[in-house]
Amino acid sequence: MQVQVNSNQVTAGVGLHDWVGSTVEDALERFDDFLTRVEIHVSDENADKAGAQDKRCQIEARPKGHSPISVTHKAEALDQAVQGAADKMCHALEHLMGRLDEPVLSTGQITAPEVQEDSSAEVDAMLEDEFLAKLEAAGKE
Repeated sequence: MQVQVNSNQVTAGVGLHDWVGSTVEDALERFDDFLTRVEIHVSDENADKAGAQDKRCQIEARPKGHSPISVTHKAEALDQAVQGAADKMCHALEHLMGRLDEPVLSTGQITAPEVQEDSSAEVDAMLEDEFLAKLEAAGKE
């Protein structure tokens, strides 16, 4: 999985890019074989001004053979925005993977448990009982 970090309006050094990339990569580690590329966009919507929910993290994941999935999370701090977006992406990928599993289809029929085959002696005894019952019934009429 290739991870690419982009930052707009955030004073970002190499350390921030490495931290964001490793945080998201760790969160999505179990989907590593399923994803080709992950793009992370971090931004400060109010630039240098303070404000509630002004840090934004958008993650776009590209699953093999499927359309890209994108999630966004806003928070007061950049680390909260990154972690929130990573959690949302995990949930979205789990949902997609669950939909890809084979559904269990019901036939609407209940199957009876397997019948144990009787021994030949038991079968002979049942046939003899049936025969004697028929003789007795015929003699009474």
